[in-house]
Amino acid sequence: MSAPNCLVTNDWICGEYLRTRAGELTDALLQHVGITVVSVLLALVVAVPLALLVRARPRFAGPVLGLTTLLYTVPSLAMFSLLLPVFGLSAALVVTGLVLYALTILVRNALAGLAAVPAETREAARGMGYGPWRLLWEVELPLALPVLMAGVRMATVSTIALTTIGSVVGRGGLGNLIEDALPTFFKAQVLAASVLCVLLAVVADLLLLGLQRLLTPWARIRTAPGGG
Repeated sequence: MSAPNCLVTNDWICGEYLRTRAGELTDALLQHVGITVVSVLLALVVAVPLALLVRARPRFAGPVLGLTTLLYTVPSLAMFSLLLPVFGLSAALVVTGLVLYALTILVRNALAGLAAVPAETREAARGMGYGPWRLLWEVELPLALPVLMAGVRMATVSTIALTTIGSVVGRGGLGNLIEDALPTFFKAQVLAASVLCVLLAVVADLLLLGLQRLLTPWARIRTAPGGG
């Protein structure tokens, strides 16, 4: 007598589910990755200019930091509901909400990274004839990169988790599978989608850590034993 099919018995671990639904899992994973990448990149494009504005005009620090912090306290479902009249049931709705959440982390880390650049380094660069833009691109941003990348890593992991909430409008990547499985308590689908979401966060963090080390070799030299 053959063993009962794990799909029929609704087991948590089911190889048959993975075999028969591999395409569905792949599509959901790719949507999750796409939404996350677009959201973090857009948030970064907005966050760095905001940080530069706050540094150049300190009077804007309170409003900018206060607003980004306030946005982060808005529950995700409420955020999507507020954006719904503007974007409708679209991927733009989810991406915009995720961008607003990521700004809290990225703006603060960008400011912290720029503030950590030694004043004597700036003065030395100016003494060598560096103008404001060259100073920013060739000195300040590279030195601020470790702190900024730490913020990108945090924002990415947070965005991966929050993307699942996009399932309320059908744009939640792996969250779509979790939401679809909950009414019938389809255990294999809930577990597979949840594990993939966790693995995605871990892999993304490791890849960004590797990118950070690649872009900041001087940081490795400084922290190496005997590195001075």
